[in-house]
Amino acid sequence: MNTQKNQEGGKSQLFISAEEVKKGKTMAVVAHITIIGCLVAIFSNIDSKNKYSGFYIKQAFGIHLLFYALAYFVGMANSWFMTSGFFLCFFILWVYSFVGSLSNDIKVLPAFGVYFQKWFNKLSA
Repeated sequence: MNTQKNQEGGKSQLFISAEEVKKGKTMAVVAHITIIGCLVAIFSNIDSKNKYSGFYIKQAFGIHLLFYALAYFVGMANSWFMTSGFFLCFFILWVYSFVGSLSNDIKVLPAFGVYFQKWFNKLSA
């Protein structure tokens, strides 16, 4: 059985076997647990080059970096409303990606996912 999802509106397809999903699921989940978990998953996936864990490592790494890059500026606004909205948006993105990694399915993050896959292409399989 192959898992397939269209990443860029029909431009590319990602085919991952059920066996590869099973082998890479643990690292895909670990990548979502803080930036440290993401770094552990990156270094653990260097040898195995698992496509499933590599996909979610890129998604999680992108979420973490974008969060830290923008959190500083949102914190400077000193607005409870803006800060809570910011945290809620990133929590929703994180949950979306985390649930995708648990469900044995390739789920590209809305708006950012395709870019994370391009930007961090050399990071993992």
